[in-house]
Amino acid sequence: MESTQIQNSLQRTKEEVSKVVVGQKNLVEKILIGLLCDGHILLEGLPGLAKTLTIKSISDTISTTFHRIQFTPDLLPSDLIGTMVYNQQTMEFKPKRGPIFANIILADEINRAPAKVQSALLEAMAEKQVTIGETTFKLEDPFIVLATQNPLEQEGTYALPEAQLDRFMFKVLVNYPTLEEEKIILDRMTSTHEPKLNQVLDPRVLLEGRNAVSEVYLDEKIKDYILRIIFASRDPKQYDIHKLDGLIRVGGSPRATICLTKCSKAKAFLNSRNYVTPDDVKEIAHDVLRHRIISTFEAEASGISNDDIIDILINNVDVP
Repeated sequence: MESTQIQNSLQRTKEEVSKVVVGQKNLVEKILIGLLCDGHILLEGLPGLAKTLTIKSISDTISTTFHRIQFTPDLLPSDLIGTMVYNQQTMEFKPKRGPIFANIILADEINRAPAKVQSALLEAMAEKQVTIGETTFKLEDPFIVLATQNPLEQEGTYALPEAQLDRFMFKVLVNYPTLEEEKIILDRMTSTHEPKLNQVLDPRVLLEGRNAVSEVYLDEKIKDYILRIIFASRDPKQYDIHKLDGLIRVGGSPRATICLTKCSKAKAFLNSRNYVTPDDVKEIAHDVLRHRIISTFEAEASGISNDDIIDILINNVDVP
């Protein structure tokens, strides 16, 4: 399949989703990039911003399986991955698969479940397989986890450890709609007409899209640019970025380098280009790095966020 055909299919997906979801173009694009790059996404935003609706709408346009799992404090790993069930007729234990066996998983409010449940999910994300009893099952491809968390409530939640956050390709911040967008939302939600979404994207197109993204040209200068951004996050002094002195405790990992490269290629591909520009890297950098950079107490006390740190990095690293 040619690249233009794949790009047209992805564009039709965007158009279908827009029948239900107003705005949130950045969120839709990041989810499509995650599908093209075989990466999982963490979505953070206040309640009522259409996080779940957007994920459900995208899954409805793709001919794949979709499961939504509501994370709660009493959830057990077996509720997620499955368990062994005793069959009285055969007098044998047989594995019963859990809801994680789907192409697209919505882990709703992931920070409401304890660490053992989070670990079970993140193991499946990393290994693309699940072990129930003595049997190991491969998860279907594509397999992507879209996890949401609410930054408003902290009581009764279990924050994801920094090392586990690194498993997510993106951390996307979901913001309020504009006044014009919210007026359209008001009209749609008070109407009796319920739009029906069509399945316009085949999983095989996604898999071919991954191959097409890998063929997008990445110049050596752009590679060096990506590496400079990551290495500057680890040691700002080496790159004479003195504004960041004492603000970063841990910089981007090698996984950040890989994700920034892959996602920059996917961003170029979605924009119908077969080469990566510095602007592609800049537009993706915040979503790739905001959950991987660990700031110091001094930064937090000064009100400097990770996004502020990334802005300083981008503005001070030499652009090819």
